[in-house]
Amino acid sequence: MNTPPEAGIADGMMQVIDIPEPGGPEALRPAQHPVPEPGEEQVLIRVYAAGVNRADLKQRAGDYPMPADAGTVPGLEVAGIIQAVGAKVSRWRKGDRVCALLIGGGYAQYCVAPAGQVLPIPENLDFIQAAALPETVFTVWCALFEQAGLQPGETVLIHGGASGIGSTAIQMAAALGSSVIATARNPERCALCRDLGASLAIPYQTHDFVEEVLAYTKGKGCEVVLDMVGAAYAGRNLRALSSGGRLCFIAGDSGPEAAFNIREIMLKRLWITGSTLRHRTEADKERIRDLLESRIWPLLAQGRIRPIVDKVFDLNDAAKAHHALEQGQVAGKAVLRVSG
Repeated sequence: MNTPPEAGIADGMMQVIDIPEPGGPEALRPAQHPVPEPGEEQVLIRVYAAGVNRADLKQRAGDYPMPADAGTVPGLEVAGIIQAVGAKVSRWRKGDRVCALLIGGGYAQYCVAPAGQVLPIPENLDFIQAAALPETVFTVWCALFEQAGLQPGETVLIHGGASGIGSTAIQMAAALGSSVIATARNPERCALCRDLGASLAIPYQTHDFVEEVLAYTKGKGCEVVLDMVGAAYAGRNLRALSSGGRLCFIAGDSGPEAAFNIREIMLKRLWITGSTLRHRTEADKERIRDLLESRIWPLLAQGRIRPIVDKVFDLNDAAKAHHALEQGQVAGKAVLRVSG
């Protein structure tokens, strides 16, 4: 696979997309920042592509609880080439092709990342594809397999199956031995979900997902629901769960205040939980990185899991990427191409 030549910036400055003030997509502004220097346990990455996530949209709108050291440049995942390593970094070397999970700063020509949040790019993937991986695979692993405890042979309902998280969750769950039901906006996106491994895909605008799940499971319900909708689906998710089922929230886009039938929770012995990624410690993220490298990276190398990139925008068109994501125009991931 071809590797782009190393690019340097003579004056020590780099182009970024910043958020001087919260607002709509137009709040994203090109700016010049100093090229960062890696700390002792960090690497400096020359960024060739950066993933776009809904958390970036919330950060831009001023509706996200940011870590104190995150800065104002958005971007939670990148792919590129290591340009420098900190004094205590032993695994990585200058020139390594990597992707990385960040707390921010990915919409830039260079970024620093903790060495424990860096992963090698599988040989069969390019930078654009690799940039769509870190945030999604980390999130799905934490929520679906650790927090919700999904096991082989169980059935999981994944809402937003054609989203970046959803398309990854379908593939990971199916590859690790679970039966997958997904919801999506329309028949075309349902077809994508089935192509990725869902046994049943429900167009939620025209079909009641509770009825469909219960019919598919012969009245039993599913063991796990992965939800990014929030309040609007809360009560219906309980009805779709089997006895002892687990509901895991990873977002609450329809609102954070949910109403539950407590009796139903008691009678079915349900578990309600949730998961976030950005505020976890670096040590915990490194632990997850190691699990992903051993469990998921071989599946990526085999082509059994693949990043679904729907739209690619240039870095200076980050506002267009945000608009497309907000308008529901992206199936899978949107990625920014970062040029010299």
